[in-house]
Amino acid sequence: MSDKSASAYWAANVRLITICLVIWALASFGFGIILRPLVSGIAVGGTDLGFWFAQQGSILIFLVLIFFYAARMNKIDREFGVDEQ
Repeated sequence: MSDKSASAYWAANVRLITICLVIWALASFGFGIILRPLVSGIAVGGTDLGFWFAQQGSILIFLVLIFFYAARMNKIDREFGVDEQ
């Protein structure tokens, strides 16, 4: 892998990690803590949406992000020719 290709691969990896971390932070800290007063009027499962995000939503979103990251990283690996064969 050339230096230019390695830099592009690393940039794609860091961009994907950044996107995943922003989504996770928004779900856990944003909706669960900071934005809770704004979403408290929306009912989910007998409780308000802010409480749901703080208790279950952020965990579920984190699990979805794990599978999303793995699938997207496999695609990036194939694009740059560093996938497992």
